[in-house]
Amino acid sequence: MKRILIIDDHEVVRNGVKKIFDQHPGEIIFGEASNRLEALGLARQQDWDLAVLDLSLGNQSGLEVLKELKELRPRLPVLILSMHSEEQYARRAFKAGASGYITKDSSSTELAKAINKVAAGGSYVTSALAERLVFDLGRNSDRPPHQNLSDREYEVMRLIASGKTVTEIAELLSLSDKTISTYRARLLEKMAMKTNAELTRYAIQNNLVD
Repeated sequence: MKRILIIDDHEVVRNGVKKIFDQHPGEIIFGEASNRLEALGLARQQDWDLAVLDLSLGNQSGLEVLKELKELRPRLPVLILSMHSEEQYARRAFKAGASGYITKDSSSTELAKAINKVAAGGSYVTSALAERLVFDLGRNSDRPPHQNLSDREYEVMRLIASGKTVTEIAELLSLSDKTISTYRARLLEKMAMKTNAELTRYAIQNNLVD
């Protein structure tokens, strides 16, 4: 008997993931969560064989939820199923403890492959991401500046680049305007930039915004 925890704020996505297991042999128990509190509550209640996690949970960061899940259940395999491209979040997800990363526009066959591999204790990356990671290892000295940002700074950078104001970002992340302004100042310093326009141009050129 397998226990699968599905964490996504859209019921249609959760149902779609469950259908992947229709042809899976053996009994499967599903747990469903639409937000951070529900996810952590279910994680505390019992062990799970696999968690499938979306990175966008309303105004909550899936990366933060991932870190908390791994603190509660260090051996829990987590597959990220995200609308965000690999270039935007895959490295950060693996660094936070994910065992696999796949985008929501992937085929059902590819998703089933990812789920089966991670559930079996393996890791899953697409061939394109694997090539990119190997390439980056060979050019470590040329590490892109955005990879030096913390997860929160990176999130704020993407929101600024998408046209959001400090106040709008503060509301989205449930933080104060002052805190967001501090993050903005830090990330501009790390990126060696002075304006939002520079930041936006960089994010677009590096495919960091949707």
